[in-house]
Amino acid sequence: MLVYRGYSRKAHSATVLTIGNFDGVHLGHRALLARLTAVAADAGLPAAVLTFEPHPREFFAPQSAPSRLSTLREKLELLADDGVDLTYVCHFNGGFAALSADDFIATVLVDALRVRHLIVGDDFRFGARRSGDFALLREAGARLGFQVESMPSVTLEGERASSSAVRNALEDGRLEHAARLLGRPYSIDGRVVHGDKIGRQLGFATANIRIKHQKPPLQGVFAVEVKGLPGGPHRGAANLGYRPSANRVTRPLLEVHLFDFCADIYGAHLNVRFLHKLRDEMKFPDFNALKGQIANDVETAKAYFQF
Repeated sequence: MLVYRGYSRKAHSATVLTIGNFDGVHLGHRALLARLTAVAADAGLPAAVLTFEPHPREFFAPQSAPSRLSTLREKLELLADDGVDLTYVCHFNGGFAALSADDFIATVLVDALRVRHLIVGDDFRFGARRSGDFALLREAGARLGFQVESMPSVTLEGERASSSAVRNALEDGRLEHAARLLGRPYSIDGRVVHGDKIGRQLGFATANIRIKHQKPPLQGVFAVEVKGLPGGPHRGAANLGYRPSANRVTRPLLEVHLFDFCADIYGAHLNVRFLHKLRDEMKFPDFNALKGQIANDVETAKAYFQF
């Protein structure tokens, strides 16, 4: 998949395009992407996505913006996995937010991305003050020579698959339900870095994984699977949070203890899949109480895997 920053470079050919934030790339997004790639294949054109960085809600209300399900890198990897050929990452700033709906159609869709067929969700709005809608797109398409279609929402057991629904499930510790909404277990990517070696002192060595999520959508202790190492995936127990009992950190830290694994993996880029929540983070009165709880967590995680 080719990735372009912005839309200043005119597309080399006409495109079949969809637009959205695609946070988490859940079942609703994946149904839309499946339709996108099918139409693109039939037309012999590239399947293209226009997405935004930062998320518009982070631009307009950074203090109240929800946690992100995926970083930009994670989102791009997921889009590539679903067959997208081109992704345009538009910098969402004041100038872009002020672009009128008509100017967005003319400048971005027609002139830059050369849209031939546009597929959007049934709730899609665009342009300054969200003034543009599906009816305006249909009218513009008839005048300017591109087709427009709308994708209905995807529901699962009566619930609309959405980033908010996934986020709520993760925050509540309902990881299995989040996985059903996503079509896969929720995961976070990161690189293994040197830590303070407290895990070794406790008898459970951990891989300290630097993550880019400033405000991850879940916290606590989990049974996990880790991809990115030889012989994997590997199973383990992970803590994601602020370590209130041992050298509390100010940024969320992901620590993973892999079962029956011993190797130098510093610098490795790993994908951690969260399968089941064991408990919330908690503060323990002393080192021995913490060590005992970690031992219990590891045994509980092993029991989950029937390890």
